[in-house]
Amino acid sequence: MGAVGVVGGLGPLFGAGGPGGFGSGVFGGIGLEAFEPEFMQRALLAGLVAAVACSVVGTWIVLRGLTFLGDALAHGVLPGLALATTWGFNPVLGALASALVMSGAVTVVGRRAAVRDDVGIGLLFVGMLALGVIIVSRSANFTRDLSSLLFGDVLAVTVGDLRTQAVAAAAVVAVTVALHRPFLALAFDADKARTLGMRPALAHAAMLVVLAVAIVASFSAIGTLLVFGLLIGPPATAGLVVRRVPTRMLVAVGFGASAVVIGLLVSFHHGTAGGASIAAVAVGQFFAVLVLRDSLVALRYRRAVTVTP
Repeated sequence: MGAVGVVGGLGPLFGAGGPGGFGSGVFGGIGLEAFEPEFMQRALLAGLVAAVACSVVGTWIVLRGLTFLGDALAHGVLPGLALATTWGFNPVLGALASALVMSGAVTVVGRRAAVRDDVGIGLLFVGMLALGVIIVSRSANFTRDLSSLLFGDVLAVTVGDLRTQAVAAAAVVAVTVALHRPFLALAFDADKARTLGMRPALAHAAMLVVLAVAIVASFSAIGTLLVFGLLIGPPATAGLVVRRVPTRMLVAVGFGASAVVIGLLVSFHHGTAGGASIAAVAVGQFFAVLVLRDSLVALRYRRAVTVTP
């Protein structure tokens, strides 16, 4: 079934087009009437696809402590997007090319003993971001174009965007499943992975490519600046409650999906930016779960002290 069919098939679920309006849908009684319009249904699908792609690869990024790298790559797509906007070609191709260039540059710089990884990543981060802004500044609609690239417009997602997102997200999930063992070994002990013949350098390069594809799959929904919220927020939150990697990925997808739904509802009812609302909810979930977990630990400790004679 194509994206058009998927979007169209959501009509009965959300109650669109029925005689009773949204109230006749499955979710009509629980306050989700915001998803009756088709543009909101497309926004929901785009956000959910982004949540899946970001949560799956973001789990590895959080496990390996590469959050700064994830942030740098999220901004590294800006020059390609800017060129696509200026020259009028497919922005997905521009973003993917730019992300792959950034990934390759990070790998090359990381092999130089004279330069620390964080220094190289930081300089590439600023350089790519500056280059993107310089390219966009040549546009007649500088402010509008820059805002669209950085923050996205989840409410303007098209069916074509959904198709591209779905293909990219499927590729991310497929590669992540296929390379689970090398990624797992790399996350916990690169030296052991090398002795087992898993080629950690190649696994690291593959992870960077998967990360780049996940970012490209998400930028149209929430922009390059806010994709970091979905990339890190849900996996970090899942890490507070579960330990096993596959389970953590599934829980992260759940947190990401709920952030999308809540963020879009907030955006619809209160007129806030959709992408920013989603990212804010994703970040808020982490701190809410952190506080709840610490409170439960403290409560158990008090009970244990009280029971002990």
